[in-house]
Amino acid sequence: MRFLQFISALALLNGCAPVAYKNLQKAEGAIHCIDKFKPTVRRTLYQTTVDVAGNHLSGVLLIKQMPDRSTRIVFTNEVGFSFFDFEFTKNGVFTVHSIISKMDKDAVTKTLRKDFELVLMNRLDAATATVFKKNDEYYYAFGDGADVYYYITDTNCSQLLRMERGDTKKKVLEATRGPLKDGMPEFVNIRHKNFNFTINLKRITDNAE
Repeated sequence: MRFLQFISALALLNGCAPVAYKNLQKAEGAIHCIDKFKPTVRRTLYQTTVDVAGNHLSGVLLIKQMPDRSTRIVFTNEVGFSFFDFEFTKNGVFTVHSIISKMDKDAVTKTLRKDFELVLMNRLDAATATVFKKNDEYYYAFGDGADVYYYITDTNCSQLLRMERGDTKKKVLEATRGPLKDGMPEFVNIRHKNFNFTINLKRITDNAE
């Protein structure tokens, strides 16, 4: 029942999210400065917790580049039971290889896809980009249909302060991350703004292949 409530809430997120981008002003900025923050996927493990509508999942998330340059994202519990197995091809095509029945809903998989696209910075297309400014923060915005992926930096584009997703007016989620180590962030925290849906990743030091 809680998951059904979650699905319904996801469908309403765009309609009820608070205004967040009303006061942004267009600014001059080198859009490619954001490229240096893009993760470089090889093989990284994260201790992971997901809290969704009162449901708590915990385990290990593997993000790995495959020989064909696709990116595989696999979330399992401590004994190896798979919650989901996703893939982004090198061209950005998203595939669900498996997902538990409780999460096997279009709204859930679409939301997770967009969350990982934000964190992995898969939508950095300069042709869709606009730079905005608010106070001392610069917003590098990349459009994808009705969605906008925002990467917020300091004035000099020397620090990635946070990542957000929404549209041109409303924020749906906010994410923060730790510094990159060997190309991948030390931690990632994702918070959806209008529903109890959080994802927390903490990197595991692991040299095993």
